[in-house]
Amino acid sequence: MDEAYSLLWTTAFTWSMTPLLAQVAQGSPPMGGQVSTSSSFSNLRCRNANEDWMSALCPQLWDVPLHHLSIPGSHDTMTYCLNKKSPISHEESRLLQLLNKAFPCITHPVVLKWSVTQALDVTEQLDAGVRYLDLRIAHMLEGSEKNLHFVHMVYTTALVEDTLTEISEWLERHPREVVILACRNFEGLSEDLHEYLVACIKNIFGDMLCPRGELPTLRQLWSRGQQVIVSYEDESSLGRHCELWPGIPYWWGNTAKTEALIRYLETMKSCGRPGGLFVAGTNLTENLQYVLAHPSESLEKMTLPNLPRLSAWVREQHPGPGSRCTNVIAGDFVGADSFVGDVIALNQKLLWC
Repeated sequence: MDEAYSLLWTTAFTWSMTPLLAQVAQGSPPMGGQVSTSSSFSNLRCRNANEDWMSALCPQLWDVPLHHLSIPGSHDTMTYCLNKKSPISHEESRLLQLLNKAFPCITHPVVLKWSVTQALDVTEQLDAGVRYLDLRIAHMLEGSEKNLHFVHMVYTTALVEDTLTEISEWLERHPREVVILACRNFEGLSEDLHEYLVACIKNIFGDMLCPRGELPTLRQLWSRGQQVIVSYEDESSLGRHCELWPGIPYWWGNTAKTEALIRYLETMKSCGRPGGLFVAGTNLTENLQYVLAHPSESLEKMTLPNLPRLSAWVREQHPGPGSRCTNVIAGDFVGADSFVGDVIALNQKLLWC
């Protein structure tokens, strides 16, 4: 999150805290003190219809390069396990960190409820059909020397090494599925920690890694036993390791309004798609006006009512090499509706060409 956005969020938070402070002064618990999973997800843990969707594609699509396929992704993949006891990220504004120290029982629940973007864990997301994982990696100053976490305003309970191992074990059970791991953010990572992280990636995935080069097809990946493409947004690391791919462009609308987000995505399409892998983000983003108007809400409450309109936009898209075609489409709270299946189904349009 850049400095301007962090300051904007802090201002909104400071204003929205006023009624919550009054509740505490009166002896009442603050609203939104717990991060809960919506009932929309209550039946999702049994749905694995898309866990092998790549291997189930029509054979005609096995020879289509990955950047011309339609691939579902999750935005801020790891936020389902944000740590309620974690400090505020050191990249957030000083004011927000001070508020967290002064009023932790209020500040932390409010920050958490606007930071959680996913309800399913990483294995459940893979089972649901997600194949692009947005991994924001950080080293906590208060943490152990080699322990890397994920971050979105606060840090996760999950460690990066454990999560990568979980993904590897899932891939071993699904040998014809391919995942794209977008490693980014890298808060607090020194060059030594970058080398440690890359070594973990190589050790955990081994021959599953597809080295940098021309974007492959599924058939090519299967013939080589490769299942993992790692994009890594650190130029110096890219130069040292051929297993890493450049960062993948992500179209981020930065708006709380669904129609504004759709207009942004359509504008980006009109400018022409990037040459390789890229992501169209269907995730809404809270802003000062929205948080002030909805101090007791959450990102989940803001997002879920807008999913039908966003899904309708998704169903109108078309993968392929055309200038207005889409590739990876990522969203928040994947599994809450038909989003993943809708993105996968777009691949059928390639058979009509």
